[in-house]
Amino acid sequence: MYNILHTTRGLFLIFMSSRLTQNPIISIFINHLATYPSPINLSYFWGFGSLAGLAYATQVVSGIFLAMHYTPEITLAFNSVEHIMRDVPGGVGLRYIHANGASMFFAVVYIHMARGVYYGSYMYPRQELWCSGVTIFLLMMATAFLGYVLPWGQMSFWGATVITNFFTAIPLVGKAITQWLWGGFSVDNATLNRFYSLHYLLPFVLAAVIIMHFYLLHSVGSGNPLGLEAKGSTNKISFYPYFYIKDLYGLLVFFLIFAFFVVYYPNFLGHSDNYIPADPMVTPAHIVPEWYFLPFYALLRAVPNKLGGVVAMFGAILVLYVIPFIYQDNIKSCAFKPLSKIMFWYFVAVFLLLGWLGQNVAEEPYITIGRISEAFYFFYFLISIPFLGAFEERLVMSSVSKQKK
Repeated sequence: MYNILHTTRGLFLIFMSSRLTQNPIISIFINHLATYPSPINLSYFWGFGSLAGLAYATQVVSGIFLAMHYTPEITLAFNSVEHIMRDVPGGVGLRYIHANGASMFFAVVYIHMARGVYYGSYMYPRQELWCSGVTIFLLMMATAFLGYVLPWGQMSFWGATVITNFFTAIPLVGKAITQWLWGGFSVDNATLNRFYSLHYLLPFVLAAVIIMHFYLLHSVGSGNPLGLEAKGSTNKISFYPYFYIKDLYGLLVFFLIFAFFVVYYPNFLGHSDNYIPADPMVTPAHIVPEWYFLPFYALLRAVPNKLGGVVAMFGAILVLYVIPFIYQDNIKSCAFKPLSKIMFWYFVAVFLLLGWLGQNVAEEPYITIGRISEAFYFFYFLISIPFLGAFEERLVMSSVSKQKK
């Protein structure tokens, strides 16, 4: 390992001294990746952004190759996926990499967002950066949902039927939106074609937002675990050769976990009913989306009113756009706010609980637990973060002023 790192560093130094660095495109690459000034105290949690970028690239590349053999037609879609698995050289690996890659992508992004909440990365001067990240998350969810429908198995078909039906609850335009998504009056061939086209298109829209996210990050600079923003409060050093070691370590761990699922448990994160061809005449006993949708699915089901459930589900994501503008604090990190730290970990536990509730049948006591969890979810973002944060900031500032006296 040491020899590899030493050789890499030598090659980089040779490259930096060459004339190639004078090329405008290469100089942009060097300035924004290699010599990018990073706070000296960054932890391993700051590497999940680059891991998300690699997971995205993996999904795009594997998806392009899968699209070469997929047929978006309801009588052929399921068989075309089986053809990829059985007859295409390397098709099994491609399918499992793409299917499990979505789970890895969401896992990395969830950790990345949780780190942002814990360390206050949504506060000034990173409000726009945070909002662009939430937009990426929304596009990810839309792309993943569309892709989940494409294999045209039982869970794909009924998942599409149930979720798209919720749009009918939107006043005035709900039915029109649903019929446009379906391409008719039910989930059928036109629906599959639309979903396939959008699933292929959205990753490129996502790429544009990722570039904007990257630009905004490098405009304001990376945050740090201390949450200090004052000029000169934190020393900065070049990303290479110091922090790329941390990112490389995270990358190796990520691919080990990814490879473990792809090789040993490729279907662990999926649903067995999706290996049954879609049948509009047979409803599955329990319709369950992919695991990364389960918390929001639980929020949707916790509200007895159809429209209220849709509002709660989308509100759970849209509230993330709101928090940068309802709360600003000089003390950003929860590490210095004990009560906020406790509430953060309570929120993590509740979010995991919602994921568990989403895979259970909508009956008691799961419904009641879901409603309590839903109330806490919105309480955390709209009440706990602004009011508890402001209270703790006053306590810290008053204690500091007393010490000065």
